[in-house]
Amino acid sequence: MPEVAIGKVNDFFARPVVAGIELTAPVKVGDTIHITGHTTDLTLTVSSMQIDNASVEQAKAGDNIGIKVTDRVRRGDTVYKVTG
Repeated sequence: MPEVAIGKVNDFFARPVVAGIELTAPVKVGDTIHITGHTTDLTLTVSSMQIDNASVEQAKAGDNIGIKVTDRVRRGDTVYKVTG
């Protein structure tokens, strides 16, 4: 599947399991993303995201978003949008 880099993980919270992501490209609810890193390989569909604790349907480059993830991710992991 083709992928395009859209950001980096800059924070992680264990409860709830949320990744903080700094975007370099837009993303919206329903997009499939792939988070990869040294020990991370996680693909998921964005079911919801927040900016400053407010739910949003889409976000743009430069935004810092929080999304629920199904497993641990790490600061510095790269976030890709699956485009295929």
